[in-house]
Amino acid sequence: MIKAEKIYKSYNNGKIKVLQDISLEIADGEFVVILGASGSGKSTLMNAMSGLEKPDKGSITVNGININELNDKQLTEFRKQHIGFVFQQYYLLPHLNVESNIKLGANLANNTDYGEIIKVLGLTDKLNKRPSELSGGEQQRVCIARALAKKPQILFLDEPTGALDEATGREVLDYIMQQKEKLGFTMVMVTHNQNIAEMAQKVIKMNSGKIVEVYNNKTQKSAQEIGW
Repeated sequence: MIKAEKIYKSYNNGKIKVLQDISLEIADGEFVVILGASGSGKSTLMNAMSGLEKPDKGSITVNGININELNDKQLTEFRKQHIGFVFQQYYLLPHLNVESNIKLGANLANNTDYGEIIKVLGLTDKLNKRPSELSGGEQQRVCIARALAKKPQILFLDEPTGALDEATGREVLDYIMQQKEKLGFTMVMVTHNQNIAEMAQKVIKMNSGKIVEVYNNKTQKSAQEIGW
C-alpha cells in the first residue's frame, strides 16, 4: 500500500507551491491514474511517492516503509527493490544498446526471461541499436521494456504513450495491463489524457497542486475500447 499524508512541496524558497495538503491511499495491486493538466503537480506527486523527491512536509509510507525517513543510499536501495519507472523523457543510457538497457532492469530482478517483452514491444530487430539511432516512440518502448523486465512491485508511469502513435500506444497499454494482471503489481500512471483514465480502477484529479476529485470507475475499459 502507498499512503501519503498531508504532503507539501514547493520550490524557489517556497515561492512556487507545487503540492499542497495532499493525502491519498493506493491499495496493493490497484491501477491508479493521476489526472491533470500540465503544471497541476501530478508528476511531482509521482516523484514523491516513488522516492525520487522528498516532500517539504508530510509522510509517505510504501509497503510499510516511511520513505521520508530514508537517507539517499537507503532510498536508492528501496527503489531498486520495489519500484519500476517509465519516464516521459526515457532516461536510457546512451552508450548502451537496446538489449543492454533492457538488461539493466532485468538484472536487478535476476530475470533472464524477458524475451517475450522484447518481442511484443517490437524491439527484436533493434537490440543492437543505441538510443540515438531510435525514434522517440522506439525509445519509449525500450523504457517500458526495461521497467517490466525488472518485475517491479510498483510501476510508476509518466505519460507512457506521449511519444507513441495510436496503434502502438494501444498495443503497449494492452501489454502493460496484461503484465499487471500476470504479475499483480501496483500501477500508478500520470497523464493528462482523460481517455486513458477510463482504464483505471481509481482516478485522482489534480489542479494547482491539490487533489480536487477522487473517484472509482465502475467498469474499466480496455486499451482497445478507449478513445484516443
